[in-house]
Amino acid sequence: MTKIEEREKAIRKIWAANALMQVLKLEIEEIREGKATLSMPIDFEIHTNHWLGVHGGALATLADSACGIACASVGKIAQTLNMNINYISNTRSMNRVFATAEIVHDGQSTINLRVKISDDVDTLMCDASAVYFVSGNLDDMKV
Repeated sequence: MTKIEEREKAIRKIWAANALMQVLKLEIEEIREGKATLSMPIDFEIHTNHWLGVHGGALATLADSACGIACASVGKIAQTLNMNINYISNTRSMNRVFATAEIVHDGQSTINLRVKISDDVDTLMCDASAVYFVSGNLDDMKV
């Protein structure tokens, strides 16, 4: 098993035990070294705001989660220091949205990432950047 396969296995095990991810129905689509894609089905009872658009908080959580997994994909346990999210458009399909986070700088103490969120018809919904604090090594954890 390769290092990225070992990390993906650990990430998926940790993910399965996370109640927030289960409530929001976030799904891991793909994990590659330094990159993660997650998706979220749009459930009107969970993910929408008063105007029946996708709630910004749900989208921010999707982006934050994709960033955390991208950090873990390089073997680092990291927490959000800062996230800037620009809401560009709401989804046209109201079916499923996707967040892809990619590491742009992998430092010893911080990691910088870029995130794009789009829907299943490729409407760009959000563009975000984030900085994460590295607090540990995933490869040292017993998962």
